[in-house]
Amino acid sequence: QVQLVESGGGLVQAGGSLRLSCAASGRTFSSYAMGWFRQAPGKEREFVAAISWSGGTIYYADSVKDRFTISRDNAKNTVYLQMNSLKPEDTAAYYCAAAISDSDWYGLASLRRKYDYWGQGTQVTVSS
Repeated sequence: QVQLVESGGGLVQAGGSLRLSCAASGRTFSSYAMGWFRQAPGKEREFVAAISWSGGTIYYADSVKDRFTISRDNAKNTVYLQMNSLKPEDTAAYYCAAAISDSDWYGLASLRRKYDYWGQGTQVTVSS
C-alpha cells in the first residue's frame, strides 16, 4: 500500500508562484513513476505533469509547459511541482499519483488509468 500526501497549496495572485509537494510512504518510492493531475469544479481531472522513476523522462500538459516544473527527490520520497506565472485558470485541486509499474507508462503518462495510488489533493486558488 502506498500513501500519498500533498501539501503546499494556497491562495496566490495571478503571476505568482507555488511549490506543491507530495510525500509518499513505502520503501520503493524510487521505483514509481509519479504524476500530478488537477481538477477544477465541474470539470474532469486532467493531466498536469509526470516524471519517471529516475527523473530521466518528464511530460507536461501543453497548458503548463514552460511555467511548471516537476521534480523528485527519491531520498526524501517526495515529488514536487513548482508552479510559476500562475493564471486564474490554474485554479483547481491538485492531486499526485503513483504508478507502481512503469513498464507501460512511457508515452501514456497522461492517462489516469496508468496510476495506482492517489493522494487526497491540495487546493490551489489563483486570483486575478
